[in-house]
Amino acid sequence: MTDCVALIDKLYSTHHLDKAEYSALIKNGISHSDYLFTLSDKVRRENYGDDVYLRGLIEFTSYCKNDCYYCGIRCSNKQAERYRLDKEQILECCGTGYELGFRTFVLQGGEDPFYTDDIICDIVSSIKKDYPDCAVTLSIGEKSEESYRRYYESGADRYLLRHETADYEHYSKLHPVGLSAENRQNCLKTLKKIGFQTGAGFMVGSPYQTAENLADDMLFLEELKPEMVGIGPFIPHHATPFANMPQGTVELTLFMLGLVRLALPDVLLPATTALGTIHPQGRELALKSGANVVMPNLSPVSVRKKYLLYDNKICTGDESAQCRMCLQKRVESAGYRIVESRGDHAAYNERK
Repeated sequence: MTDCVALIDKLYSTHHLDKAEYSALIKNGISHSDYLFTLSDKVRRENYGDDVYLRGLIEFTSYCKNDCYYCGIRCSNKQAERYRLDKEQILECCGTGYELGFRTFVLQGGEDPFYTDDIICDIVSSIKKDYPDCAVTLSIGEKSEESYRRYYESGADRYLLRHETADYEHYSKLHPVGLSAENRQNCLKTLKKIGFQTGAGFMVGSPYQTAENLADDMLFLEELKPEMVGIGPFIPHHATPFANMPQGTVELTLFMLGLVRLALPDVLLPATTALGTIHPQGRELALKSGANVVMPNLSPVSVRKKYLLYDNKICTGDESAQCRMCLQKRVESAGYRIVESRGDHAAYNERK
């Protein structure tokens, strides 16, 4: 038995490794991916069976006040095409999604000051009024505790806020002055405190990233215990400072998915569009590595090509029904099944 296999076994049985162990496994363990995925798939089946949950993604604004070095909708990208959806357009997307079996809607956008707390709360409460059996997830960045509480009280169930990287110094290499890892992590802790089903996550293969950085990400997730974790490979965008940086690999991204599943056995773990962008079977491979969520796009086709966080994003020309049916076939081909439910975290169902 190699040291890496022993470390995988330890993570499987204890849901914890220290930083040195994580670092060693990330540096040297990819050759043991098949063994890791056998265990990570076993764990996801123990917690969720072969169910895969749908999230209907509505990318409602491509405006952003921030200037993150990796992001295609950063405020200084003058080539970016900007748009905003109003409440009626968002509700129309929800209506389409509901007919297709979606029971979770994810409102995602740049940090756009146009959408005041009053506007966000009105949109959320309107969705909940029209679709009371559905969950609403927000993914709109760093806000105050007061704002987060208002969103929660208006009916939002979940909040996604990728921490991107847990290491403060690494974070500063990916973001301009004024954005900090400390504030972002504090936002996640606030969201958990308020009662949101909370999603964190990180990029794999981002510029200047080390195995130690990824180990810190794993330790941060162990401590935070988010209900959701979004992991995708770094993919460069041609109009950013990182345009010529190498993209993250499928192999390491899948490996990290498997580690997260062992560390957080009942976590909700998406098979991301970014993985499908860099590998034709990326999302299927993610499901086999421990993922149990897919997020088809419900945004109007007319705006999808404008919400480009990275180059060559897939599915920007498909109608919502096409995305839904395509993903169902992909999920079934991987040996799983899409279920029409809110797809809440197991602990949430226990609280209910």
